[in-house]
Amino acid sequence: MLSKYLKNNIRFLDEVSSWENSIKVAADPLLTKGNITTEYIQDMIDNVKMNGPYIVIVPGIAMPHAKNEGGVIETGISLLKLKRPVLFPDDKEVSLLIVLAAEDSVGHLDLISDLSSILIDEEVMSKFKSSDNEEEIIELMEMVE
Repeated sequence: MLSKYLKNNIRFLDEVSSWENSIKVAADPLLTKGNITTEYIQDMIDNVKMNGPYIVIVPGIAMPHAKNEGGVIETGISLLKLKRPVLFPDDKEVSLLIVLAAEDSVGHLDLISDLSSILIDEEVMSKFKSSDNEEEIIELMEMVE
């Protein structure tokens, strides 16, 4: 399921100027395709400002998301991989952002469940972190689906 959503939604950059910008850049493919609104992006940023960097789910990996509240038009996932980590609040370094946008809470949980199976597989995560092209990341996703 993840590989289907990630197709053409992966970006690779050297760096970004701020953690707020990292969320904007990571979410841009979903905005461009019409999956989400600009309000959804702002909600993701506001969540971190209000609740701290809870979206940093494991060292180096953040999963920005927000409540649907009308900001999600169609379920989607996008990914941003940075060569140089960006600093989130509480000095949390992040080099991989996976933006989740689900039309409903059930879809949200399904996406998180699928991502969890990738995050707990050390071999897949090692390859994932060293990958620098979309095709390879899609193949890794397909291996664990």
